[in-house]
Amino acid sequence: MDDTLNRRAFLRDTAAAGLGATIAGLAASGCEGGLRGAPSPKGLADKPRDLIRVAYVGIGNMGSGHVSNLLKVDGCRITAVCDVRPEKVEWARKRITAAGFPEPKTYGQGGDRDFVRLCEQEDVDLVYTATPWQWHTPVCVAAMKNGKHAASEVPIAVSLEECWRLVEIAEKNRRHCVMMENCCYDLHEMVTLNMIRQGLLGEVLYAECGYLHDLRELKLSPTYYQGMWRLDYAIHRTGNPYPTHGIGPVAWCMDILRGDTFETLASAGTKSVGLNRYAEKKYPKWAKQAFRMEDVNTSLIRTANGKVIVVKHNTHLPRPYSRDFLVQGTEGLVRKYPTPLVYIEGRSPNDQWEDMEGYTKQYEHPVWTSLNQKAQGAGHGGMDYIEDFRLIQALRQGVEPDIDVYDSVTWSAIFPVSEQSVNGRGRAISFPDFTRGMWRQKRPLGVFEHPL
Repeated sequence: MDDTLNRRAFLRDTAAAGLGATIAGLAASGCEGGLRGAPSPKGLADKPRDLIRVAYVGIGNMGSGHVSNLLKVDGCRITAVCDVRPEKVEWARKRITAAGFPEPKTYGQGGDRDFVRLCEQEDVDLVYTATPWQWHTPVCVAAMKNGKHAASEVPIAVSLEECWRLVEIAEKNRRHCVMMENCCYDLHEMVTLNMIRQGLLGEVLYAECGYLHDLRELKLSPTYYQGMWRLDYAIHRTGNPYPTHGIGPVAWCMDILRGDTFETLASAGTKSVGLNRYAEKKYPKWAKQAFRMEDVNTSLIRTANGKVIVVKHNTHLPRPYSRDFLVQGTEGLVRKYPTPLVYIEGRSPNDQWEDMEGYTKQYEHPVWTSLNQKAQGAGHGGMDYIEDFRLIQALRQGVEPDIDVYDSVTWSAIFPVSEQSVNGRGRAISFPDFTRGMWRQKRPLGVFEHPL
C-alpha cells in the first residue's frame, strides 16, 4: 500500500482519537449501552473448513514474511494479493507460483483503496494486512463488511473510534478480527505463561513490559519506508504508539479480559531531543523538526482486580533491543532481559536469581514444542510462523483464534489512551471497556484450550 501519510490524515486521526476519548468517558460512566450493542457471549466461532483462502494486502517487510510463512502452512492458499507497488505484487505472484500454487489475482493498480475492490470481488475466507498503520482498520472493516475474517499486523487501530468500529463490525458481521501479535508466541513468554498456569509464580500481581528499540535510523532514513510514515507519527502524535509487543504476553499472563481488565492508565514522557540530535549528525533536513512524541514514555495501568502493569516505549535513543518482560507473583518472578532469569521462593537459592534454562526445558509450552521445528528459519526466531500457523488452523477447525477482536483493540487502545493522559499532564484516564462487562467471564485462552 502507499506509505505516504499526509498531515491532513494525521489531523483526521487525531480528531478521531478525541471522539474516541469521549466514547471512552461514556463507557466509564455506564452510558455506552445506548451507543453500542452487546457482545455475543459465545464468541464469533465459524464453521470448520479444510482450506483457508487468503487475500494478502500490503507486501512490505512484514507482509513478505507472512506470505512466505503461509505458503508453508497446511490447508492454506493465497489466492489474491494487493499492494500499490507493482514490484511487490510481482514478488508475491512469483513466490506463490514457485511454491506450486495457482497464480493469485492481483490488486493495487486502482490506488490506495483497491483493497476494497478485492474484498468485494474475491471469494476468500481471510483478508490479512501488513500495510502502514493507518490502513489496518480500513482493510479489516472492508474485509468483515464483505463477509471475510480479518487479520492485521500490529497495532490493529490507532484511535479509540477505530477500536470501537472494529468491535461493532466484527459483532454485526460475525467475523473474526485478529491482531497478529507475534511476541505472545516467543519462547520465554510462553514458558512463563505455562509456569503461571501450573501455579509456580502464585498469584500474579505486577508486570513490566514495553518496546525499547533504537529506531532512529529507521525513522529518519528515506530508504526504509516510502513516505516515511513512521516518522509522521513521531511528528504528530504523543504517548505510547507501539505497546502490543509488550502488553500482549503480559495480558495473557494476567488474564486480561478473562477475569480482569484495564481500569485506569496514567502516562508521562520525557522531552523529545533524541531524533533531533541524531539528525544533526546524519540527516540535517530533520535537525530542526519539532517532534511531539516523547523519547521515553512510561504508562502505568491499574487493573480492576488491583494489579499493576508498567508499559514502556523508547525508540529515539541509543539502546540495545528489549521488551523489558517481567512478571511478579506471590511465589516468585520471571524476567527476560538482558538475560532470562527466574526466582521461585523455596526453590531458588535464597535471594539469588537462577538461569531460566532449566525451567525452559521443564515448562516449555506445548504449542512451542509442537511447532518449533516447523518454525525454524521464520522471522523473529520462529514466532512469526507460529502465529500464522495458529490462526490458519483455528479457522480450519472452526474454533476461536488465540487473540480475538476484544484483545486486539484493548491492547492497541493503549496508544490513544496514553496520548490522552500525556496531553492531560499525566492524569489517570478510565480505560474503555470494549467487552461491555464480558471481561468478568473466565473465557478460555486458545493456546491452552486448542493445542491444534
